[in-house]
Amino acid sequence: MGVDFAFLDSGTGGIPYMLSLKEKVPNATCVYLGDTAHFPYGQKTQKEVVAAASKAVELIQKKWNPKTLIVACNTISVTALDDLRARFPSLPIVGTVPAIKLAAKVTANKRVGLLATNATVRHPYSQKLIDDFASDCAVFKRGDPDLIDFIEKKLFTASREERMAAVRPAVDYFAANDCDTIILGCTHFTHIADDIQAAAGDKVRVIDSREGVANQALRVFPGNAENCGQAQNAGGQNGAAPFGQKKNISQDQDCGPLPADKSFFFTAATSEQESEYRAMCERFAIPFGGMV
Repeated sequence: MGVDFAFLDSGTGGIPYMLSLKEKVPNATCVYLGDTAHFPYGQKTQKEVVAAASKAVELIQKKWNPKTLIVACNTISVTALDDLRARFPSLPIVGTVPAIKLAAKVTANKRVGLLATNATVRHPYSQKLIDDFASDCAVFKRGDPDLIDFIEKKLFTASREERMAAVRPAVDYFAANDCDTIILGCTHFTHIADDIQAAAGDKVRVIDSREGVANQALRVFPGNAENCGQAQNAGGQNGAAPFGQKKNISQDQDCGPLPADKSFFFTAATSEQESEYRAMCERFAIPFGGMV
């Protein structure tokens, strides 16, 4: 028996998306894989992204057999989603794309900023979203690999001053272009949405796609999403660990037999990065699974 939902990202960026879904369906069993061995995806070619993402999905299916997969990464979604759906036709896959349609609806001055990876900024799919939904807007794109690297490697042990300094170049770029709306087009940025909002000020709206992705995942989930986790919970030891509640977990226990007792996994990490991941899991009370 597999988990209800699996989440895939190049690192920790999709964590807020998993937390958003858990808020809607607390009993859902979720597992998260950060493909950190191939981080950052935003600097790779399309062929490299498709190959790495396909390998990660194969690992997810083998280890946890999810009922639904959420690709909580804009770069993978705009670059490889069609390939993944073709390669894994029996698995419902939900992608994450920049909230350009929403931005076009909420902007007042029709000047919108897109903060993303270089791959997402440059990909024709992003331009197609702009052409289809924001043709009446001036969209200012910024790829920011340095900020993504900061979030992945330093954010969860950083001070507020360090966080604000990290977001300032992006915020200043959009301010110089008079943007009244900033799209967080990389899931990593949702971790610092509040910092970006604080730096940008009350007259700027900072938006992302968490709500839409969670709703779509529940729509495509096989069966009744309200019953998520019931089969696992009935067995006791396989029950989902509710995020927000601490749970004592043996770190050397294999993830296979108890897929819901550990929720956060990664494919590679230095000792410093693992400490950062543990700090993140501690902050959000996410059961730490370790490297797979």
